[in-house]
Order: sequence, then structure tokens, then C-alpha cells
Amino acid sequence: MLLDVTRSELADIFGEDRLATLPATAFPPSTADTEGARLLQTVGVPTGTLLLRQPDEDDGLLPLVQDVVYIEDFEDAAEDAGEWPVIGWLLNAHLALDPGSGKVHAFDADEETVQELHADVSSLVQVTLQFQRLLEEFTFSGDDGDEEADFERLEREVERIHQETSSIDPLPFQDDETVWSVVGEEIAAGQRFKGISPGARSLYG
Repeated sequence: MLLDVTRSELADIFGEDRLATLPATAFPPSTADTEGARLLQTVGVPTGTLLLRQPDEDDGLLPLVQDVVYIEDFEDAAEDAGEWPVIGWLLNAHLALDPGSGKVHAFDADEETVQELHADVSSLVQVTLQFQRLLEEFTFSGDDGDEEADFERLEREVERIHQETSSIDPLPFQDDETVWSVVGEEIAAGQRFKGISPGARSLYG
């Protein structure tokens, strides 16, 4: 694993009830004992921006890539990509775990593109943690005269996450088209603040 992420770290920030995990039985047998799958089973991810895929109600298994997209349309996909389990959904992309390399790939069915999004699952957890924490803790001044300064400060926070991540794993923000780059742009524009977060109260009253 690239990063040391623990259940207790996430629970201290978000609370146990905000963490989503996947059962070992949801993964194909060849994948269940990989590092990435174990991390999703034991540590999980904070709910909100990233949605973990729910196992099928009938057989308890995660869908495979070939179950959710027409894999022949993805010219750049690896030969065995159709057999990878789909672990989540981010923006407009299915996230799949390659059990061989441990990488997380984003499959965009609309664009028929696939992109390496994370070098491993610990990177996925860390970026999700950073953005979700920003959405829940960032405060606007509430003063219209300071609005521009507030958004400049927010943009700097998004850029900090970008830079810190890229120094360890360049994949999540390798260009402006990755789903995480788009999510970062949306956050910097004042979108994605929800519920009772300080940011949402300041923006929407």
C-alpha cells in the first residue's frame, strides 16, 4: 500500500456510522484476499462524494466490469478487465479494482474510456478522505465582501490536496479530465457542499 490509512483515523474524523465497507464475500475468490479488497473490507471509505457499489441482493456479489459496460467498446481496456469487480461509483464513472496490479480504474460508459485512477486502494481512500473532510469542515466568512477571498482560499485547499496526492500517486490528478480533477473543480466552484456543513450553511443559508 502506498499510504497507511486506518479505520480509527477515518472514524475519528467522520464517525463509525459514516464509513462504508464491502464484505469479503462480495469479491470474486481470486480478488477477496488482495490488499485492495482487504482495505475495503476493514477500513472502508467515508460516505458522500464516493459511493461504494452495493453487492447484488440475490447472490451477494459485486458486479464485474463486463456486467455494467459493454467491454468491447473500451479499446484501451486490459484483456482481463471484464473480470474485474466494480467497487464504486464516482461522478460518471464505474470504479473497478484490478486484482493483479492493485490499481483502481475508472470506466466512463458514456465516453467509452477507461483510465488508471489510483495506483492502489489506499490512494483512493486518502483522496476521498481529503475531499470529504474539506466539504465538511471548510467555512466561508459569510461576508459578501469577502466572497472572492473565500473562494481563493477554497481553491488553494483543493490545490493542496492535488499537490499532496500527486507527490505520492500521480494518477488521480494526472490531467484535467480525470474524475477527481472534475470533482476538485466542482468543489472549488462552491458545489458539493451539503446538509449541515458550515460551507453549505454559508452558501445556501
